Amino acid sequence: MTSYGSSPAASSRSRTNGLAIASLCCGIIGLFFLSVVLGPVAIVLGAVGLRQAPAKGGGGMAKAGIVLGALALVVFFVLLAVSAANGGFAWYLGG
Repeated sequence: MTSYGSSPAASSRSRTNGLAIASLCCGIIGLFFLSVVLGPVAIVLGAVGLRQAPAKGGGGMAKAGIVLGALALVVFFVLLAVSAANGGFAWYLGG
């Protein structure tokens, strides 16, 4: 018998892999901000999450995190090559 105020569904543990979720979040955010940092983080977390997927689940999210992390790095290097071909960066600090 359950105690007052608790439900059986609330006491069950989530089987979703936290590393897979973190990899997916880093991959999505890495597409827009800090792609050179969050891209590799998403790839590493996705690889570890994919290794843990048979026990904890979340294999699809881990694969998506790996793909988005790689895509973030590709986008970063393409934008870097385009800016280098167009004269590089120019920092304007005012004055």
